[in-house]
Amino acid sequence: MGNIYLIRHGQASFGADDYDVLSPVGARQSHALGEHLAQLGLRLDRCLAGDLRRQQDTARLTLEAMQAQGCSTPAIETDAAFNEFDADGVIRALLPDLLPQEPDALHILRNGTTHRSEFQRLFALMVQRWHDGEHQSDGLETWQAFTARVQGGLARVLQSASRGDNIAIFTSGGTIAALLHLVTRITPGQAFALNWQIINTSLSHLKFRGNDVTLASFNSQAHVQLLRTPELVTYR
Repeated sequence: MGNIYLIRHGQASFGADDYDVLSPVGARQSHALGEHLAQLGLRLDRCLAGDLRRQQDTARLTLEAMQAQGCSTPAIETDAAFNEFDADGVIRALLPDLLPQEPDALHILRNGTTHRSEFQRLFALMVQRWHDGEHQSDGLETWQAFTARVQGGLARVLQSASRGDNIAIFTSGGTIAALLHLVTRITPGQAFALNWQIINTSLSHLKFRGNDVTLASFNSQAHVQLLRTPELVTYR
């Protein structure tokens, strides 16, 4: 059987003008992951990433850390199918209907770094309404379109994979949630309940034989747990 390792990007710059940039912690997480994979003796045959900067940089830093430990690594292939869903677009589309029930929502969303728990509560509520289809599309990628995009990316990976390949995919939490939904048939709500638990640079492991895919493990964080550095356990 072959193996697919789904790796969430390192911590991005939440609250900054450009979220799509790894924070210093995100860079440390990526380096720690690469060293851990090298210590495990994992041989990667292929490495893919979405085209978001935080995904690409996590892949690059992880592979560089593996190379520094003497591991041979493949080139990074880019497939935008593994990009995250448009979180900003979801907020813009869902916020107007939310404001009558949540009058402070705009203030909370604009100041997420100082209202983290309330930001997460509101964002999770909007994501639920998004995957339930309770919104006007107006150009926003729907949950159905998002999962179809992700499914297409997975299908391309499987189609070109060789038996026994070890494949790393550097992606995002929402994309991993979509893959969990597709592989295990859990509901979108259940998939996103798991999504909120996925830490930055964690590994979720899929096994495949041909086009048959099963979940082997979820949200492994051994690389940061072994370092005993709780500051590297982040969720956004």
